Amino acid sequence: MRKAGLFAGVVMMAATPALSQEAAVKELVVTGSPYAVSIDSAATHVEVLRRSALETAQPAGLGDALAGVPGLRSSAYGPGASRPIIRGQTGPRVLILQNGVGLVDASSLSPDHAVAADAAGSQRIEILRGPSTLAYGGSAIGGVVNVIDDRIAQDRPDKAFSGRASTSLGGPGEAFGAAGGVAAGLGGLVLTADASGHESGDYATPGGVQRNTDVAFLSYGAGASVVGENGHVGLGIKRTETLYGVPFEPVPGGEGPVAIDLEQTRYDLRGERAFERGPFERARLSVGHADYEHREEDVASGEIHTRFLSDGTEGRVELIQRPRDGWQGAIGVQGLARDLEAIGEEAFIPASTIREAGLFVLQRRDFGGWGLEGGLRADRRSIETLASGRVAFDNLSGSAAVFWRPAEGAFLALVLARNARAPTEFELYADGPHPGTGAFELGDAALTSEAVTSVETTARWRGGRWRIEGHVFGAAYDGYIDQRPTGEQEDGLPVFRFVQTGARFVGAEAEAGVDLGRGFGLDIAADYVNASSDLGAIARMPPASVTARLTYRGARLEAYGEVRRVQGQNRLAPFETATPGHTLLEARISWRPRGDEGPAFYLEGRNLTDQTAREHVSFLKDIVVQPGRTLRAGVAAHF
Repeated sequence: MRKAGLFAGVVMMAATPALSQEAAVKELVVTGSPYAVSIDSAATHVEVLRRSALETAQPAGLGDALAGVPGLRSSAYGPGASRPIIRGQTGPRVLILQNGVGLVDASSLSPDHAVAADAAGSQRIEILRGPSTLAYGGSAIGGVVNVIDDRIAQDRPDKAFSGRASTSLGGPGEAFGAAGGVAAGLGGLVLTADASGHESGDYATPGGVQRNTDVAFLSYGAGASVVGENGHVGLGIKRTETLYGVPFEPVPGGEGPVAIDLEQTRYDLRGERAFERGPFERARLSVGHADYEHREEDVASGEIHTRFLSDGTEGRVELIQRPRDGWQGAIGVQGLARDLEAIGEEAFIPASTIREAGLFVLQRRDFGGWGLEGGLRADRRSIETLASGRVAFDNLSGSAAVFWRPAEGAFLALVLARNARAPTEFELYADGPHPGTGAFELGDAALTSEAVTSVETTARWRGGRWRIEGHVFGAAYDGYIDQRPTGEQEDGLPVFRFVQTGARFVGAEAEAGVDLGRGFGLDIAADYVNASSDLGAIARMPPASVTARLTYRGARLEAYGEVRRVQGQNRLAPFETATPGHTLLEARISWRPRGDEGPAFYLEGRNLTDQTAREHVSFLKDIVVQPGRTLRAGVAAHF
């Protein structure tokens, strides 16, 4: 690969271990509401992934990194491009955020487009599912993944100079990676710098080498912030460069292997101010501007087929109410200005100017034994193209929840929501061959906003050695925007057109953990989702899965063994093929010779029985097999 610099991104373990009861209660979640809510009091399913797991995990795309979390899968378009799929939803229905504002990349347009987010440099990742996403608008109708970094420091560091570093060798494609970051405190001024990257070749499968799956990734950035008694304000800059192959199947006379060369420069301004008096406790500002480009190139000749350009700014301002008599609340505004353009022989969407504005209010009242929460949001989204002019969509969304604590350690909640999402420029105006999906895609300029009425029930119990959590959800869509085959062929590809129909999603997620004593613990997780529409089955629905993990945690030694069973999928759209089930085994051991203060050395193995596994939700499931047996070793340290 042609990108230089090897600083590794280490993203995330396939499944996160259960929290202790005390840690779970103290964990605060900021995604979903500007005011922090403890994870044990969240009315819907929330997952928090911490740096302790991120810095020693397998370098991977964001979707692959999160694929083992209950309710999530990866779009699995090779190691270079993977986007999270939440409860069967992806693309524009799942928002990927960096510190609460959008990435302004092109990842939602096609599964072969990489997500321009570096989980290796993050402090934590918060995942929201279902109706808890109101603060981010209708485009978050399926869920939110918020990648939170500490490039702009919010607090003064404990030490004048501190840092972290990690490196690993092995895994799919014989990967090498490294990551690191430093922070320096000079009175009220805090300076930070970080970098991460990884490089790997084509990976091996049980049946041979999966071609054109090599990746070279590099991300680096710096930040400066002024931290005072009443808040902070800071600036950050981040550069992301990646070159990756797109898996393909040779066709006589067809296009050869393609690589995508992606570059993004992102600038962030963030700040927070606390007030001593008045109705608002504090105000928060977050603005991100990104210049993005990726080029789709012929691997053999270097010829550029298509370029995607995106230049935009997104920001939000939040006013958080002062807590009073159990009341919490916030109001906020959000805006986006973006220019998107595709140039070249496969430019299947027109140049578009997108403007978005949103206003929201959230309220929560906790009476101790029970409580209420709710919110309203109004959005306007406009899209302007040279050929079609300007079209605008106005949407109103709302949610309401009731929660109850019937006994110590127990929590029950019921959430109802009505969300609306405006169609994207891709759904409205696509017109051309799209090799990324293997289809000739046609939009429909007459599409209207889709709306969904959803319900979710949550039950949690933590007591003694046990932790149990379950969620059951359903969603009914009015005007669901889906792609359906027309039965025609164009440029040798089947024609798919965007249409609107009614659709229904139902599913469940469950997690349980138990402390077995003497440092041992057992965690079990399962998920299920099913969907149908008035036009028949919805394509690429995730099959059910169950995961069991046995852990050991000592003063210096930690280890786990995990078995993950993914069922076969036979609920198919007419143009789909079935996917067989698979069972994956992985194990890991880590050693800290000096306890928590010293470095951690680790060794892990994945797919230890060398099983053939295909990801049903992937557009490439018929030609791409997931990596076979791999081993990886590494070290991570803080100083």
